[in-house]
Amino acid sequence: MEVVGLFTGIVAAYLLGSFPTGVLVGKLFFDADPRKGGSGASGATNIFRQFGVKAGIAVSIVDVGKGALAAYLCSLFGAGLADSMSLEPQTLALLLKIAGALLAVLGHVYPIFAGFKGGKGVATGAGAIIFIAPGAALFAALGFVMVLGSTGIVSASSMTAAALLPIAVALGAAGRPVSAWLFGFSLLLALFVLYTHRANLRRIARGEEKAFDKLRFLRWRKK
Repeated sequence: MEVVGLFTGIVAAYLLGSFPTGVLVGKLFFDADPRKGGSGASGATNIFRQFGVKAGIAVSIVDVGKGALAAYLCSLFGAGLADSMSLEPQTLALLLKIAGALLAVLGHVYPIFAGFKGGKGVATGAGAIIFIAPGAALFAALGFVMVLGSTGIVSASSMTAAALLPIAVALGAAGRPVSAWLFGFSLLLALFVLYTHRANLRRIARGEEKAFDKLRFLRWRKK
């Protein structure tokens, strides 16, 4: 029964991540597939760019929730393994949350319900991190806001937050041992986000990445 519970949690996490929020919003309310315009992704940034602020915020909230809920469900369904494994309950719970988070992010990027073409995993990954390590999530979010405010480039902000995440995990463990599992997860997630943004990296290098000018609210102007 424990194995069945774990399998259920794993499947639930991936299917939850695969919920095509952006695609549904685009088709239901705007009669358009967001993947056929803009960056070609179905994440919140492309929704915001094509369909406006309200749609972008709605997609962001749902996608963040997917990550948090997937991590929770995987830990819930797999909790029965505690009686048959030698791991400490806290370590097992963390591993189950990490498994749920990774599967949700994979589901978001490669959704079975949308032809395996989805978003870039940022919002869903953020939701999982908020649930698993809220302090590290806040640290990374501050980096996101600072870069977004100064450049208006969402992709650069997302990659900055991802790169800061392993550092945040390490800093959050100051004075006590760093969880190797949590640090490894944060590093893997950061690398995966950088991978999903590889086209953005090339455009940034060429100076071709588009910015949302209205989001440059922290930019210093020369007098």
